[in-house]
This record gives sequence, C-alpha cells and structure tokens, in this order.
Amino acid sequence: MEPQKIFSSVGKCPVCDSENLEISTYVYEVPYFGKILIEVWRCGACGYRKSDVGTLEHGGEVRIVFPVREQKDLNALVIKSSTASIEIPELGVEVFPGPAAQGYITTVEGLLERILENIPTECFDENNECNEFVKKIKKAMNNEINFTVILTDPYGKSAIKP
Repeated sequence: MEPQKIFSSVGKCPVCDSENLEISTYVYEVPYFGKILIEVWRCGACGYRKSDVGTLEHGGEVRIVFPVREQKDLNALVIKSSTASIEIPELGVEVFPGPAAQGYITTVEGLLERILENIPTECFDENNECNEFVKKIKKAMNNEINFTVILTDPYGKSAIKP
C-alpha cells in the first residue's frame, strides 16, 4: 500500500524564517503491524527537515520489554515516536528524547547502528578505554550476546514487532 497523504500545508520555517516550510502528514499501513502516521517537515529554502512517526492504533503509555536472544530478534520492527525513550541495560545504553527528537522506523539491528553512529569517533580507537562500549555494541549486532530493548512511550505511539 502506498502512503496516503491526509494533510499538507505551507508555513514559516523555524530555522530560516522563510515561508517555504512544507508540512505533510501521511497514513501508511505496515503489514502485520497496522496503521502508522508519518509527519514530514521540509524547507525548500534552507533544507531543514524534521520527521515523526507514530502508531494510529494505540492507547495510553506503553513500556515494551523485548528480549533479543536469537538472530531473528535483530530483525524485529521498531517504531519509535519522537516522545519515546530506549534503554538497553546490558549494553549501558539510554536514549532519551530531547526537544528536537525525531521518530523513525527501523529494526533492532538498525537501532544498534544508530547508537554506533552517535558514539564519539575516539571510541573506535582500540587504545581508548571507551572502545569496550563499541565492541559490546558490535557483539550485540552479531548476536554474540543477549540483551533487552526497553522502549517506553508516554503517549503509546511506539511499538516493537517481531
């Protein structure tokens, strides 16, 4: 199914103050999951972009505890809204939303890749003591260690689906 645009408008860009900010909202049906809402902001003048994603079929606050024990668990679908936080206690990972947080759709493996992308470059140097953290993340990506993804969303717009 193609995403269905349900809303579109033009407004003022929060970065460059031009009237070139296009805001679009889409509904998309994800197989085995249900309907999700995708919001995209794009400025034609300065290139500013922001996006958010959330489920349409939700209730109140959700706390999902997803154990990763097998290779197939790394392929589980993660829909994280901009209001959700993620913890992986075994890896020492905590990701909390800030004012510019964006929602996204990925897999558990993709989530680990995002974490690696945000680690300071000096941690990839094997002589640096923070390199142990990088090694742990890579072991998790290779299914060499078990871990648990805990996703908490106060608005219930996030989910993890095997």
